[in-house]
Amino acid sequence: MNKAPPHLTDLVRHAAQGLGYELLGIEYLSRPQAGHLLRIYIDSPDGVGLSDCEKVSHQVSGVLEVEDPIKGEYALEVSSPGLDRPLFELAHFARFAGHTARVKLNAALNGRSNYKGTIVEIDGDDVVMQVEGELIRLPFAQFASARLVPQF
Repeated sequence: MNKAPPHLTDLVRHAAQGLGYELLGIEYLSRPQAGHLLRIYIDSPDGVGLSDCEKVSHQVSGVLEVEDPIKGEYALEVSSPGLDRPLFELAHFARFAGHTARVKLNAALNGRSNYKGTIVEIDGDDVVMQVEGELIRLPFAQFASARLVPQF
């Protein structure tokens, strides 16, 4: 996954938690022509609205100005997880066992790199999913991205 370096994640987590929000994860993308993109996903028991994102953005911007962990220009986005919630950690998969997710792997496994199925369980460092009626073990270390599939 396009995860931020640990020191950057720690700075953002501290800023978000200080305001009472859970940091779900960070996407950190390097864009050659446009600088870096730092996308932060937050959550809270009461949900997340625009004013929540603005508060966290303001706080994180201040911390990043002082600490200067990103060299060069960057864009900062703060977002709620949305219906297609991104899954950044094994604990997120455990929390959403029984839900449908899409997973993209960095490299093909069994001839494919895209999977859609029901999260069954976490087994060690693997996510076990039921995909097309078959149980598949996917190594979490190989995940490029993962999101829940909204159910309507």
